[in-house]
Amino acid sequence: MASIDINQVSKIYDGGVRAVSAVDIQIADGEFIVLVGPSGCGKSTLLRMVAGLESISEGTVRIAERVVNKVEPADRDIAMVFQNYALYPHMTVRQNMAYGLKNRKTPKAEIDARVAEAARMLELEPYLERKPRALSGGQRQRVAMGRAIVRKPAAFLFDEPLSNLDAKLRVSMRGEIRKLQRRLGTTSLYVTHDQLEAMTLADRLVVLNGGRIEQIGTPLEVYHRPASTFVASFIGSPAMNLLNGRIDGNLLSVWPISLTLSAQAAHSGDVTVGIRAEDLGPVRDGMPRLPFRMDYVEELGGSRLVHGRIGTQALCASLPVGAELSEDMVLSFDPARLHFFGADGRRLELGLSQASAVSVSTTVA
Repeated sequence: MASIDINQVSKIYDGGVRAVSAVDIQIADGEFIVLVGPSGCGKSTLLRMVAGLESISEGTVRIAERVVNKVEPADRDIAMVFQNYALYPHMTVRQNMAYGLKNRKTPKAEIDARVAEAARMLELEPYLERKPRALSGGQRQRVAMGRAIVRKPAAFLFDEPLSNLDAKLRVSMRGEIRKLQRRLGTTSLYVTHDQLEAMTLADRLVVLNGGRIEQIGTPLEVYHRPASTFVASFIGSPAMNLLNGRIDGNLLSVWPISLTLSAQAAHSGDVTVGIRAEDLGPVRDGMPRLPFRMDYVEELGGSRLVHGRIGTQALCASLPVGAELSEDMVLSFDPARLHFFGADGRRLELGLSQASAVSVSTTVA
């Protein structure tokens, strides 16, 4: 096991195109880090630079405190798990799992012991003599993980390993991956575009956008205190509601309501106001009220997502199944649950725990 230190790492292609720009990430020994972001944000490129499959234009990568910029992939003491499994179709499960160890001239008795241990851990014992074509997608992915485990590497690198699986299997497989990583305690760097997958797996998330880091933090830190409108809209399902607002002195206007602040805000002018769907609810005494026009409802069984508008701005609320619905309705919210972002999209801290409604328009356009 080992730490991974990514220091000011950039990838610049011909023509000066920056796929990754000045990325800093310190991954502790045994930590599970997930790189998450939309397609083209640079997460797979960054992973491939750590693996040695892509050259590093600027910066350094250290694995176990050793600079590996010029070290061949086979000599970095890492193991990769790919989305396409990368299994040899003519080999059995046993042979696929043992292949890397055979190439390293590992004694046969040790190979047999490691393969047997990994097969038992991954519940692959009944399939050891089968070839990949006789396995399901989930079983093939477990074989790919087993091939990585038997090497006992310093770190695991996962490149969207679950993207080819169906939704139900993805849920069970990510649970297996997390349980396995905790059992082995191996440092892991995992790439996904699926924010739900990222939230459930990570010790810490690294949210990437346009080759740059938007935020690093635990899943709950990133969810509850997004550092930018990009993070707020990317992390969470449904995405955070983002509304146009304005602050003048101690007055916050988010059409069609106005709130007074407990003190004059440090920021003045236009702001983006964010609120999670679950922080909007039925009318409660002492809480600001928000006129809302409903468009449609998504029934989720235990809750319902109600989509609509305040004025011309879209809004989604997560309401209990028993909540009364109508085309024109009123929601309420706790001002302390609001998030604020400046013109640059970065988070603002305004301290609104004592805000109160001073005027409410009942007209919804």
